[in-house]
Amino acid sequence: MPRARSRKILIVAVLSGAVALTGCKHLGPKTVAVDRFDYSSAIAESWKQQTLLNIVKLRYLDLPVFVDVASIVSGYSLQTGVSVNGTVSSENAVQGNYASMGGHAIYTDRPTVTYVPLTGEKFLRGLITPIDPKHIFFMLQAGYSAEFILGLTVESLNGVRNRSTTGGAVREADPDFIRALDLLREVQAAGAFGMRVEEDKVKGSSAVVFFHRDNVPDAIVEKSTELRRLLRLPPDQYRFVITYSPMKGTGDELTVNSRSMLQIMQAFASYLDVPPAHFQDDSALPAFERNPAAETSKRPVRICSGKEKPATTFTAVRYRDHWFWVDNGDLQTKRALTAVMFFFTLAETGSAEKLPLVTIPAQ
Repeated sequence: MPRARSRKILIVAVLSGAVALTGCKHLGPKTVAVDRFDYSSAIAESWKQQTLLNIVKLRYLDLPVFVDVASIVSGYSLQTGVSVNGTVSSENAVQGNYASMGGHAIYTDRPTVTYVPLTGEKFLRGLITPIDPKHIFFMLQAGYSAEFILGLTVESLNGVRNRSTTGGAVREADPDFIRALDLLREVQAAGAFGMRVEEDKVKGSSAVVFFHRDNVPDAIVEKSTELRRLLRLPPDQYRFVITYSPMKGTGDELTVNSRSMLQIMQAFASYLDVPPAHFQDDSALPAFERNPAAETSKRPVRICSGKEKPATTFTAVRYRDHWFWVDNGDLQTKRALTAVMFFFTLAETGSAEKLPLVTIPAQ
């Protein structure tokens, strides 16, 4: 074979190998669609598990611990290489011509996840400070059911008491409170109940709830009147300023004794199905299960437990050799757990202090 032709073959081989190994496309853009959804799904799932685990731990008087995902830095690298060698012999050489080609590619995916333990004065204050009643009623304005949100987040409305788990003992809700929430849900669904923020140069901004009187069916007007009677509000008053207080307010006030995040989680934990063995060794607080009156009432939420984990769950955690989970078909409990996670953002439990960071590079 002529030397010129052999050289052409070697050059073609080198170019072909380089094109095949390096390609013409960028690596980065391809990772965006995959990474964004994978990381967001993983964070959401871990957030659900952390919330459920801390609710379970409160029933066992264990310390709840919260760790936030501060940042995720995902780094990629792709190294490629090609090697080609050969020998072009003379026309009289015995060994003849030969060529060899090799290549390699190294792909590295090395994410770095930074965790921040939530602690400090600001976090503790956010955990034990009652949620601003204005935020609670804004959720009603956004379309959440009054029966559901108020039943989860308030201890009392104008002195009428909700179900409470204060001191580890369960006190059932006043009948007037249960009836008032049912009526408020119907009045809300009919569009006869609303909220707005009013500005005052002296008092500042204040949240105000009001009951519509115009273009409202007579049946809804009657329910609105009964609702104000149950909540000990003046029957001829249609506008009430929302204030925080465990006591009955003045004529134009609707006092709300809102719960803190810790109280909300404790109330949630009272509906936990504690394994019988944990009752026998007194490791868990008795609450719902040992209250005969509550046993027959409707349970708004439920956390199941068992030795084996079900095949499908909304979320599940393992604690003290048992599984605790929220059933995937239990829409009420799923909605309640999601609301608890949402209330964490309203409670301002984040910390601006300099805290220890735990950074784990995934190799």
